[in-house]
Amino acid sequence: MTTHQPAAGPRAGDPTDDPTDDPTDDRGPARWAALPVLAAAQFIVILDASIVNIAIPTIEADLGFDPTDLQWIINAYVLAFGGLLLLGGRLTDLVDGRRVFLAGLALFAGASAACALATEPAVLLGARVVQGVGAAMLSPAGLSLLTSGFRGRRRAVALGAWGAVSGVAGAAGVLLGGLLTDGPGWPWIFWINVPVCVVVAAATLRLVAPAGGQRATTLDLPGSVLITATVTALVFGVVSSEEHGWTSGLVLGSFAASVVLLAAFVVVEGRTRDPLVPLDVFGLRNLSVGNATNILFGGVQLSTFFVLTLYLQQVRGETAQDSGLAYLPLAAAAFLGSGLASALLPRLGARVPLVGGMVMLAAGLWWFSQLQADDSYAAGFLPPSLLWGTGLGIAAVAVLAAATEDLGGEGESGLASGLFNTTQQVGAAVGLAVLSTLAFDRVDALARTGTDPSQALLEGLHRALEVSAVLAAAGAVLALVGLRRRRVVAGAPRTSTTAAT
Repeated sequence: MTTHQPAAGPRAGDPTDDPTDDPTDDRGPARWAALPVLAAAQFIVILDASIVNIAIPTIEADLGFDPTDLQWIINAYVLAFGGLLLLGGRLTDLVDGRRVFLAGLALFAGASAACALATEPAVLLGARVVQGVGAAMLSPAGLSLLTSGFRGRRRAVALGAWGAVSGVAGAAGVLLGGLLTDGPGWPWIFWINVPVCVVVAAATLRLVAPAGGQRATTLDLPGSVLITATVTALVFGVVSSEEHGWTSGLVLGSFAASVVLLAAFVVVEGRTRDPLVPLDVFGLRNLSVGNATNILFGGVQLSTFFVLTLYLQQVRGETAQDSGLAYLPLAAAAFLGSGLASALLPRLGARVPLVGGMVMLAAGLWWFSQLQADDSYAAGFLPPSLLWGTGLGIAAVAVLAAATEDLGGEGESGLASGLFNTTQQVGAAVGLAVLSTLAFDRVDALARTGTDPSQALLEGLHRALEVSAVLAAAGAVLALVGLRRRRVVAGAPRTSTTAAT
């Protein structure tokens, strides 16, 4: 097995990058024109994980969903997305990345149309799975095309824009979801993807250069099946705990299956000539710590939108449109936070902004957990929204830089993007399942004591937000202790770095 070392040359957020970049690289104008195309695709991929949040009550009524199955509207997409991302990333390293990108766009657009046309829960959930498969091709291919097309400080700027899009898309999704659900109707949260995909595909053919595969090899299909099954078994166990209890045979069996499948994945990866994930990459410190922090970030990000939407619509009684508009300041704060992080990365590296962003997320979540049903928007919901949104934007950019900076060599960009997107989506799926289960366990317990249903729901949401705050704080500690901060060494070559703790 090939031993991976941190790739030589510039890294995102590394202050040792040569500010002049490669003087022989004359692709500047065309390359920058491709950035908004790739970013637009990432925007709709992340958007689709959050845009359905506000539409869930309407979808539940129209399609006849069982309340306990509602989270699968989100998790069907997130699980397929997260489980197949590593395969999508590796495929991008082996064949033309642009072809993978375009194929993902086509699959995503077709599945979006199927979601919009769905008339029963099974059809919607099946189409959401296919959407996730398309996203698992689209997202790592886009990030790979970006990292292979930029060098030095230009890569830091490009990755900053990518991270900013990822952070803002989550907040924009709930805003846009409210406007569309109360406007033309919930199917339009899916229909809107179709023209965007068509425009992005046309622009890709014109502005994005083909990127051939790095080496001839085989795809690790057994590894892909095993990691997808691992995540599915884990999330299924967590979701089933709400109905059957944490100590039931079904739940414990699911957890045991997840552990066995993960062990089998590790064995397969260790013996496969061309593994989906070369296990030695986890010896790269920033990659390992960055992706571990990314799991916590993903879980906090998606579950917070889910919980706050329930607060706005089912506790406060807001309409879908008003709930979406309530997120507008949060989205603006996320945009400003991502811009701040992009400016700080070349000077400070990833550790300082990532720790700061996760601390702001934790503080905002704890503040949200104190909300009451009769709090005014200006005094109650708005202040923690601004704090949490700013932290979201900062953390989204910084965690991307931390998790991908160690892999930037030839044949590694797809692996780096696949690992990053996988850990974020797995964190989102597991985090949403755990936190929603904790919330509704609390709701059910209070309902049995005769507590008013609205108050019981509020107390359940408080529990989920408190646990989310703890997870975000844990992410801040992990980044502070685990990440290496890179600083310039006077007179050293530009590929040299010194780790400071």
